[in-house]
Amino acid sequence: MAERKRSRRGTHYWRHSVRYERGEEEFGRVLSFSDGLFAIAMTLLVVGIVVPKLTDGDSVGDLATALNDLIPNFVSFFISFAVIGRYWLAHHEFIARLSAMDNGLISLNLVYLGFIAFLPFPTALLGNYFENPLSVATYAVAVAAVSGMEVVLFRHAHRRGLMRKGMPEEVFRYGAAASLAPVLFFLLSIPIAFFHTGLAVASWYLVIPFEFLVVDRFKPEAAEGFY
Repeated sequence: MAERKRSRRGTHYWRHSVRYERGEEEFGRVLSFSDGLFAIAMTLLVVGIVVPKLTDGDSVGDLATALNDLIPNFVSFFISFAVIGRYWLAHHEFIARLSAMDNGLISLNLVYLGFIAFLPFPTALLGNYFENPLSVATYAVAVAAVSGMEVVLFRHAHRRGLMRKGMPEEVFRYGAAASLAPVLFFLLSIPIAFFHTGLAVASWYLVIPFEFLVVDRFKPEAAEGFY
């Protein structure tokens, strides 16, 4: 009977939103945990780059050859460092817009951080099998999932009134659409990878001019002050 009562209390807790205002200890704990996980994920990226072992440690030619073989690993490291760094900046900006968090947002943030923590694996996969289209596709899906979760977090905060400044609906839709641009580019790169992996990876960078040349053109006037 006691276990049933505890279970009901737990169910009651999750059905009703618990709000934590900015400045409260719980708000700060979520922020510290998030920043710490980002830092660990970015640090773990380099673990996938293994120092080569040489039969002749004094041979410059053998070391040069071994380092040349690691070029895909270096490329995937810097790509992922930039990607996770971009997501940290976006997450930092998102948190700065919040006046409070609720238990739903904290749970969604945990799912989002789970995808961030997973990124070192597809990074290592891409570095070791750069010419394999499946490794490129795996990386693209993982990054698209992170961008998709950004929209989910944004939508929840907007719908639950957790933002510091009320946002007009058209501004919210614009922000959600802009956040989905990376999802589109990474998913579209998957069929390209089965034609040429290098072109697929290069297509990821097209999201930058796309955001400046296309997304910004449709920014509503009401978005000034928000973006």
